[in-house]
Amino acid sequence: MFEGQVDSVKRLNILYDYVERHYHVIAKLTGAMGRRYVCKGCHKSCTSDIMHACDQTCSDCFVCPPCAFSSVRNPCLECNRHFRSHTCFANHKQSAKQKRSVCERKRFCATCGWVKRGGNYECDKRFCDNCRDNKEIVHLCYMRPMNDALPPLVIR
Repeated sequence: MFEGQVDSVKRLNILYDYVERHYHVIAKLTGAMGRRYVCKGCHKSCTSDIMHACDQTCSDCFVCPPCAFSSVRNPCLECNRHFRSHTCFANHKQSAKQKRSVCERKRFCATCGWVKRGGNYECDKRFCDNCRDNKEIVHLCYMRPMNDALPPLVIR
């Protein structure tokens, strides 16, 4: 991805078609990449901003460029997390256009010490992708359980 040397907040994403020798404007970069999130710092796509790890964004409030460290970390009583500075704390409280704020999406559980990312969180349990349910940490699941319903019988 090419990035010009321009001091501007506005951004134009274009795609060059070698066959037609024509530039096409990309209206939505997430649609062009086929993902829900595209990092503004490293230009990589990911399923969500909370799951993305990048040295160009702040690991606490997910703002690009990363926030500067101060001598004292600021605690948030709502999400039980600590932040680099006052601006980092304020950034994590701000919500995007239609999304919830980082404070609402990523919370630290004081009981078990894990970071809660989903709405149906239970202490000392993890979400199993195979079972699609919260299971104990030592849960060993290798296959998705079968449905109780039999497939329809096709007569030829």
